Amino acid sequence: MRVATDIGGTFTDLVYVDESGKVGVAKSHTTPPNFEQGVLDVIEKSQIPPHEIETFIHGTTVIINALTERKGVKTGLITTKGFRDVLEIGRGNRPDLFNVRYEKPKPFVPRYLRQEVEERLNYKGEVLVPLNRGQVKDIIDYFKKEEVEAIAVSYLHSYANPDHEQQTVEIIKELWPEVAVTASHEVTKEWREYERTSTTVLNSYVKPIASSYIDRLESKLAERKTAGNKYIMQSNAGTTTFEQSKQTPINMVESGPVAGIFGAAILGQMIGEKNIIAFDIGGTTAKCSLIDGGEVKVTTDYKIEKTDRTAGYPIKVPVVDIVEIGNGGGSIAWIDDAGSLKVGPQSSGALPGPVAYGRGGTKPTTTDANLITGRLSAKNFDNEVNLDAVKRAIDEQVAQHFGISVEEAALGIIRIANSNMLNALKLISVRKGYDPREFALVAFGGGGPMHAAILAKELGVKTVIVPVAASVFSAWGMLMTDLRHDYIKTYIRRLNDINLKELNDEFSALENQAVEQYATEGIEANKVVFSRFVDMRYLGQEHTVKVPVPNGALDENAISEVIQRFHQLHEQNYTFKLDGAPTEIVNLHLTAFGKVKKPELARLENVGGSPDAALKEVRPVLFEEHGWIDTNVYAREHLSAEVTIEGPAIVEEASASTVLYPGQTLTVDVYGNLIIKTGV
Repeated sequence: MRVATDIGGTFTDLVYVDESGKVGVAKSHTTPPNFEQGVLDVIEKSQIPPHEIETFIHGTTVIINALTERKGVKTGLITTKGFRDVLEIGRGNRPDLFNVRYEKPKPFVPRYLRQEVEERLNYKGEVLVPLNRGQVKDIIDYFKKEEVEAIAVSYLHSYANPDHEQQTVEIIKELWPEVAVTASHEVTKEWREYERTSTTVLNSYVKPIASSYIDRLESKLAERKTAGNKYIMQSNAGTTTFEQSKQTPINMVESGPVAGIFGAAILGQMIGEKNIIAFDIGGTTAKCSLIDGGEVKVTTDYKIEKTDRTAGYPIKVPVVDIVEIGNGGGSIAWIDDAGSLKVGPQSSGALPGPVAYGRGGTKPTTTDANLITGRLSAKNFDNEVNLDAVKRAIDEQVAQHFGISVEEAALGIIRIANSNMLNALKLISVRKGYDPREFALVAFGGGGPMHAAILAKELGVKTVIVPVAASVFSAWGMLMTDLRHDYIKTYIRRLNDINLKELNDEFSALENQAVEQYATEGIEANKVVFSRFVDMRYLGQEHTVKVPVPNGALDENAISEVIQRFHQLHEQNYTFKLDGAPTEIVNLHLTAFGKVKKPELARLENVGGSPDAALKEVRPVLFEEHGWIDTNVYAREHLSAEVTIEGPAIVEEASASTVLYPGQTLTVDVYGNLIIKTGV
């Protein structure tokens, strides 16, 4: 069987698919700092015999946690003479323009560990000053004295010619084989000195952490006789081998969240919906991404810790274009200095968790509010819920401040959380030139199904899809992924006089590189599939638009088609186009998929009938604008295909609840997905 596990901030999820196509799920609490224990716990809870696991796919938050908590290793940087302070200088564009106290992000490598070497290439990659190998050796001695554990090497223009970086890495490995080392050309061949150096440093910073974690996980799985193929989820919505992930762990920075986005795209293909807004609410965050025409959008302009107050740290590797906010089931409700109610971004996390979890939490959260309003049932928790403690927390910390009832305060918490989530959904749709009415919303994560119906209605989305195994859907998405590697190379050429032979040769070289890399991972050439893109801009512009390019040999007609696509995409992104204006390519981008066998999903055996067979109870639920309504509550596992339910209603499963508002209808499809018509 194929098994996928996903470590979240609160829970570790597991999904498996056996040979018959049957889907099984399990959930256990995340176990920081020994995250691998949570993986073993959830495998045990699922009762899967470990030796029957043919393919194991894993998504992890270990990398992003190490970065945000500053728990990487002491790292040194070797760079071109005169460029020691590129990390400190960064970019001049300030996110908080009128803040006179604004401070640039503090570099991960302090200045005394940023060392310069005499060497220089020009922008074409031609050698102007040879590498001073003696200086490299002196720096290694210095780093040894300073007890550095990882080294980043980033030279000017090495994206055009990596020779000096390769020489430096050879010297390091010869003189100090045990130290972790990353050269910039190994993680990205795109230009932009600051972003490339930042990416290289962050990769080195977490490299020993990643190696240690993956080695521990692999060892524990081996002890349990799990001998199948093992893969790690990457930020580009593809997977890679355990071994490769230890070399470039920065590619795992959004390992878990992107799997759900990819899963939503696959689900959309299965049920005939190509335009999807993927919406994932977990314990700590809400995440969303837009899928246009079945294509998951990937960007290399990703930043960690970027807010409206700080510029964050750029990571120039392919990452699914995702908006993430600090609003999940565990997000804490609090009163700010002005006396207003806020929800998040602080979270109760896995420990102590919401008050309802009974693990020592004392601050009210979104989950607690949903419990008080009847959307969640105390009987559906895997622990004894102290309702009095939940009410007391909301009363003392929210309700008394406003002089309202506990129930009104709980509904207020839900409304604030919904408002935050609606803003995130607008960021990836309306603000980017897309009409939400042309999209379906796929809602997953533990909290997605609970909030999706009202958010979709406010956004104008007509259809909401709650997939099977919604609460562990990111893990389900991993089961559907192929191996994926992205090859991006800066290649600045004007399109009006492009050398077609040179362009075709460049794409062919990238494809050959991909086939060779997959051969080392056991994937045959006939199972490698390519998608091509170019990053383009109008002459004189700074930033680019990603444009699809046909496969095969490119001719004049293909170039005309690419230019036409660029004009259309530029207008969609920026509301204008410049017909006839000169255009240029900045980067070539090849995505290579290593196709692997994927499971066939089973259909529901029971078709038709009445929803009454799945009725669990009738309980009062508090709805916005409607007040308390006696609401039918159904058990999802007993609903047959083609059954229709009229709102208001709640559909409960082991770790999620789908809330249906008055005037909305829900139908179960042949795979067991819940299809909600929002009444827009």
